[in-house]
Amino acid sequence: MPDLSHLILSKGNIMNPNATFIRPAKFCLSGFSDVPHVKYFYVFLCFVYIMTVLGNGLLLSVIYLTLHTPKYMIVFNLALIDLCGSTALIPKLLDTFLFDNRYIAYEACLSYMFFVWLFTFVQSWTLVIMAYDRFIAICFPLRYHSIVTKPAIVVMLLFTWVFLLSLMACAVGLLDRLTFCGSVVIKSFFCDHGPTYHLACSDTSLNFIMTQVVMTVIMCIPPVLIVLTYICIGKALSRIASREEQLKALKTCTSHLILVTVFFLPLLGTNIAVQISSLDPNVRIFNSTLTHTIPALLNPIIYSLKTEERSGSGRRIDSRCHFKF
Repeated sequence: MPDLSHLILSKGNIMNPNATFIRPAKFCLSGFSDVPHVKYFYVFLCFVYIMTVLGNGLLLSVIYLTLHTPKYMIVFNLALIDLCGSTALIPKLLDTFLFDNRYIAYEACLSYMFFVWLFTFVQSWTLVIMAYDRFIAICFPLRYHSIVTKPAIVVMLLFTWVFLLSLMACAVGLLDRLTFCGSVVIKSFFCDHGPTYHLACSDTSLNFIMTQVVMTVIMCIPPVLIVLTYICIGKALSRIASREEQLKALKTCTSHLILVTVFFLPLLGTNIAVQISSLDPNVRIFNSTLTHTIPALLNPIIYSLKTEERSGSGRRIDSRCHFKF
């Protein structure tokens, strides 16, 4: 990959006229290197995107038309995130590598980074809100409908969006303070935060701290909260005398547990592998690509598992729209 340091421009710092930030006019995304038949993988991602749009679009339609409970407001938010996150990532990824348009403008790169990671952040914390829903349903069943109300879920979801949007805006804003005076080749399949700020030739200590904060918020706190929630759920179920009742209560958590596994296991696995070993760049990029795309494909399939609400909704929608979910 050629060095693109000639694609730079200078900007004066408005707050300090004596300082100069050097920012590239464009970045170059390297993607995979020396991988035979890699275009077939990009075609596969195109198929993944089409199925993701269809699956999540159908799930959004079903919930909007028939399932108006607080629980399915959370599922609606998750499906919307999956749809938006895949749309933010995959079409640009295909345009970049399948059609070999590897150059991306500086401002477009930061926007690309912002939206891809924002939707990943929100998905992580939506799974925490789902865990909270299951916790109240099993541990406080008689108070469920008074605690888990539509206004309460709306407040939780809005707070999640606003907080994580602010966090991601800070992370991207700190990048805009850096000077890039060398290579502008980002060794990733999109404008990833770490590979981008590592290209800077100015002090990146604040960016490193922000990276640690982001990793804690997205990959440490949510899984810990979910595990603690299920410990409480396990203790509550242990007090139920009937084995049949225990299994019935646990079955209501099946979809959520699968969603958590599908989302967090690859994400944590890839990042831990990068930290403790010298993972081949192509392997890292391949794993990261699937981590960002496959959960959005599987989530609507997982939530099409048979539930009482879905069975009823399928019959109602059949009479309205002439198809079954």
